[in-house]
Amino acid sequence: MAAQVKTGNSESGAGFIKEVRAELSRVHWPNKRELTRYTTVVLMVSTFISLVVWLLDSGLGFLLKFIVKQ
Repeated sequence: MAAQVKTGNSESGAGFIKEVRAELSRVHWPNKRELTRYTTVVLMVSTFISLVVWLLDSGLGFLLKFIVKQ
């Protein structure tokens, strides 16, 4: 039997909405410059990781074909 966990006064929908608004007011929202910088970093790291995975996949595929042909 699962126990119910109460976290605050969110028994009603209105209480839940109040808690959500309170949490969102504590969030640090990035400004335009930070958002641009973070987006650039994410795109660059994603591109780099994709390139590394592609190179490893191609290299291992080439190696496997070489081994199978021998």
